[in-house]
Amino acid sequence: MKIISFLLLLLTLLYPKYLDNKSCKECHEIIYNEFESSMHSKSYFSDELHRKVANASDPKKYECAVCHMPMANNLQDLINGKARPDKNNKTHTDGVSCYFCHTIAYVKKAHKFNINTMAKQAQNYKPTLYGRLTDPDHSDKHSSITNPIYAKAVCMGCHSHKLNDHNVTIFRAMKNNQNSLECIKCHMPELPGGAEKMDRRSRGHHASHKFLGIHDKEFRKKGVAIHATREGEKLKITLINKMAHPLIIQPARAKFLKITLTRRGKTIWSNYKKDPSEDSQSYFAYSFQKDGKKVIIPSKATYGSVHNLEAKEEKTLLYSLPKLQKGDKIKISLFVQFAKSDCAKAITLKEKKLLEPQLIKSVTIEAD
Repeated sequence: MKIISFLLLLLTLLYPKYLDNKSCKECHEIIYNEFESSMHSKSYFSDELHRKVANASDPKKYECAVCHMPMANNLQDLINGKARPDKNNKTHTDGVSCYFCHTIAYVKKAHKFNINTMAKQAQNYKPTLYGRLTDPDHSDKHSSITNPIYAKAVCMGCHSHKLNDHNVTIFRAMKNNQNSLECIKCHMPELPGGAEKMDRRSRGHHASHKFLGIHDKEFRKKGVAIHATREGEKLKITLINKMAHPLIIQPARAKFLKITLTRRGKTIWSNYKKDPSEDSQSYFAYSFQKDGKKVIIPSKATYGSVHNLEAKEEKTLLYSLPKLQKGDKIKISLFVQFAKSDCAKAITLKEKKLLEPQLIKSVTIEAD
């Protein structure tokens, strides 16, 4: 019994201790609270859409763990189907953890998806964490080093692209010639307050770890400009993607315009009747096929396409309206649906926010 206990103790010493998210709170409370409000903190267990798409894709193998459960202490077993996500395992429930993001040593560009190479930690020593700070502080929990990839490539390991086994693109956010600075500029802006409770270097500011994105209603207003003009019964709408990435990134989502013409409070015309996909020019989404037949879950698709608004792209849409009267109002609204209608048919979702269109922004013009 003593020998077994000794061997177990020895095994714990051979591997660096995993610093879970809560262990960061002691020194980085502001950053921890920001992170907890972010989508990065979501795990397989708390992100219903991701979990159900992953299960529908493959009920045995959890290949998504590479990016969605990257610090799993049995990552290869999850990917190969020898293990399943465990809600009692902290390395499974921490999501895209603080420890993971701050121990990436290198990002290798690859065809199907980029690969994060994790830093090899010295046995029996406290881990070393990487970041962008010049002359970072150390603590009793970890050492700190400035790593240049945190200004160039650190986001590109997971947020670049993903192809399935048939070489069909099922996710694309960035191109090979782009770098993480474009991500950081928008999604990690500088906020007041030091990175630590004790601001030893008197920095006075830190990079936001809220990772604000499409789920934040104020932030999402900034990404697209909508300009509308009218000549008689002709409506011209110009959409300008101000973002450094395409309008549509993830295959489950759709973004679309809802255009209504109201007269004395009553809608007399709209660009679609039931489903926004009826208006193909203003419905932005991925579509997939397998052997010529439509499929919803993209992992098995043999063909895929996307109607998109590329980074910095401008697109003009034209519509013919009924004869207008003075006081008629034309409202143009851009929406996002986190789980588009097709996706909702393939998986059962309880969270209503995923199914109900969420407003991005709207503009109104009035007939004179």
